[in-house]
Amino acid sequence: MSIDFSRIKGLCFDVDGTISDTDDVWVENLERFLRPFRFLARDGNLRPFARWLVMVTESPMNEMYRWADSLSLDDNFARLYERLSKCKRKTIRPFILMKGARELLEFVHQRYPLSVVSARDQNSTREFLERFNLNSLFREVVTSQTCERGKPYPHPVIYAAQRMNLNPENCLMIGDTTVDVLAGKRAGAQTVGLLCGFGTKDELQRAGADLILNDLSELLTLFNQNN
Repeated sequence: MSIDFSRIKGLCFDVDGTISDTDDVWVENLERFLRPFRFLARDGNLRPFARWLVMVTESPMNEMYRWADSLSLDDNFARLYERLSKCKRKTIRPFILMKGARELLEFVHQRYPLSVVSARDQNSTREFLERFNLNSLFREVVTSQTCERGKPYPHPVIYAAQRMNLNPENCLMIGDTTVDVLAGKRAGAQTVGLLCGFGTKDELQRAGADLILNDLSELLTLFNQNN
């Protein structure tokens, strides 16, 4: 598996599991929820169990998302989530920037236009980017509410390409799940699947990822070698 760097004129980044370390946030939240049951763990440490539980539920969650999207319900869920969030007392979300994300984004920003292509709602996506001062690095921010159809349909990638004044085939879609890969492939873009988030190697291969890497540091190394 490989990608053709000579074709690349713009980059599209997923958020959760790609530039946002959502896995660790979910593990911490689940560990906190399970704290009353820590007496069941041999050493009182529930973190290994919490991480295992998050990992084994990722594939079913991806399938549920694809089901919701096939029924055009994903954008409705996103709008509902956004309304509920506005009704809650303002709290600081526990965002974590993925290891290697800033180094990669700052490097490629000097060479390509960048866009976010996320399944998140608009508010939380913007909040994440603002938290880590990443807004200025992206030409466009595409969320679950931007297009009529979200990932795994190609619409968000095509929209991002248009906003960067590019053809989709000259874009590289970077994400960690099958929906990222499928959206990119269906739009005609090249795709990179990352193993630092929600997807597994087998899932990403079946979706047709052009390249599968462990993390963003490996991707930065490739860009360094090809620029």
